[in-house]
Amino acid sequence: MGDRRSDPARGDRLLAALAQSRADASRGRPLTWALLAEWQRLVLGMTEVPFRQGDAFAKGGRERYALTPHTRRDFEDCLRESADPGVPLASRAARAYLDVAFFHPFPDGNARLAMLTLGYVLELEGVRLDQVGPLQTTRYADDAVGAADLASLVSVLVRSTHHRATRARH
Repeated sequence: MGDRRSDPARGDRLLAALAQSRADASRGRPLTWALLAEWQRLVLGMTEVPFRQGDAFAKGGRERYALTPHTRRDFEDCLRESADPGVPLASRAARAYLDVAFFHPFPDGNARLAMLTLGYVLELEGVRLDQVGPLQTTRYADDAVGAADLASLVSVLVRSTHHRATRARH
C-alpha cells in the first residue's frame, strides 16, 4: 500500500494515514465521514477536505457519480453498515472499499482512501493483511459480479495472511 518509489512525499503521507487508521481501529472508533476526512487530510497533505460539492467523475469521465441532497447521508449510512456483525468480515471490508470508491466523497484521493477503509474494517476485527497488491485494480460501479469477486479476494487474502502467520510461528 504505497507510492513511495514514484513520489516519496505522497508515499509518506499515505503511510501516515495508514498509521492513523490503525491507531483509530485500535481505539474502536466508528467508521464515519469525519474519520475518513481525518485520514484524507493526511493522504492529501491538506488542512481541509470537504465533502465533494458536485458530481464526481472517474475513469476519464466515463463514470459519473451524481451528487444529490442525500449523498452524504447515504454514504454515512453505508459506512455504518461496515460494522454489521451479521455480514461476513470480508464482505463488509469489500463493501466499505466500494462505497468509498463509488460515492467518491472527496474531489481527490478516493482510491487511496478506499484501500485505507478496507484495511480499517479488517483491522477492527484484528486482521492485518500482509499483502494488498492483488486489491489494487480497477473496479466498476455497475459490476455486481466484480463486487462479489472483490469480497472473495479479500477473504482469500485474509486466509492467506493467517496461514502465513501461522506457518511463521511454527
